[in-house]
Amino acid sequence: MNILERLDRSFSLSDEEQMLLDSVKDLCRERIAPDAAHYDRTSEFPWRNIEAINALGLNAMFVPEAYGGAQTSYVSYLACVREISKACASTGIIWATNFHAVKPLIEYGSEAQKERWLPRVAEGAIASLAITEPSAGSDATGMRTTFTPDGDDIVIQGGKVFITNGDVADLYLLFGKWSEISDSKQSISVLVLEKGTHGLTVLNTEHKMGTRASSTAALSFENCRVPRANLIGAPGDGLSILFGSLNRSRPSVAAHALGIARAAFDDATAYINERKQSGRRILEFQGIQFMLADMASELALCESWLWRIGEMVDRGEKDFGIEASMLKLRATDAAMRITTDAVQLLGGYGYCNDYRVERLMRDAKITQIWEGTNQVHRQLIGRSFLTK
Repeated sequence: MNILERLDRSFSLSDEEQMLLDSVKDLCRERIAPDAAHYDRTSEFPWRNIEAINALGLNAMFVPEAYGGAQTSYVSYLACVREISKACASTGIIWATNFHAVKPLIEYGSEAQKERWLPRVAEGAIASLAITEPSAGSDATGMRTTFTPDGDDIVIQGGKVFITNGDVADLYLLFGKWSEISDSKQSISVLVLEKGTHGLTVLNTEHKMGTRASSTAALSFENCRVPRANLIGAPGDGLSILFGSLNRSRPSVAAHALGIARAAFDDATAYINERKQSGRRILEFQGIQFMLADMASELALCESWLWRIGEMVDRGEKDFGIEASMLKLRATDAAMRITTDAVQLLGGYGYCNDYRVERLMRDAKITQIWEGTNQVHRQLIGRSFLTK
């Protein structure tokens, strides 16, 4: 058993969680991984994968029992994200985005809101987190989408870009600015928008470098009218809700990246154990051993930090924003380096799409960009050491 296999056994799950993870691994091996290349080539949304995931009831793992779910630990969730992303990075993003969008509703929503929407999520509804705009990327305070109160309703005007699941979502957790609050930070608010709302239009979906089967849409809101009961918290609560949700979604992005990295590492290791040059296996050459040592060390350290932060969340700790930034930064940078090295180790074959390391290298890139670019995370980490 190598170091990474031992590490996989180092985090603790309940018997039920381990059974669920084993079922996810079986699903990934038998159903999701074999179709991943097809979905990458065609850019089709992987409905068959989502149906299979729903058949396992995976959405229920982050919904409390009171609302039809079967909530498990955050560590268990991260382990499932990693396995699904290892099999198909696109499917991993689609499913993890459900968690990213729904967790704020679970933490900050009213009892009536939870009773209204969470049972649908537990049954397999697709959710979307709508924050980014052309003028608001890493700096969410630049958003221009507005929420204007009108009696018992809220009228939404504006648009969003780069929205994962944007064209297929049943529920949108939508951020915008409350029109009656002038301050750009204090005005940010959040509400739930449902599929089919009049005035909600999907403008287009992006043709991307990687994660091509995960749809990324531009949305328009033209006089969208929703009940004021759809507002999460109070007007102006959006920024604190956003920061709270990102602290939990960033470890999820790291798990996604580490699934991609582990797939590339496994493929490269298998190849250099079999491929021979000058009568020797490639892995017998010292220079190759050095490359593999660096890859394995990065994986082991990042995965150790992943499980550590997962355990912090499960213990109920609240102050782990910098730890989450460190994890997201290092795990996603590692994924890019490891997939690039995997392509190098496979040589010409690595550059051809007959081998999945070519796809994994393209898939890894987005992890350095979304949920805050890695440059932003370096800034967050660095300035945390400023003395007051």
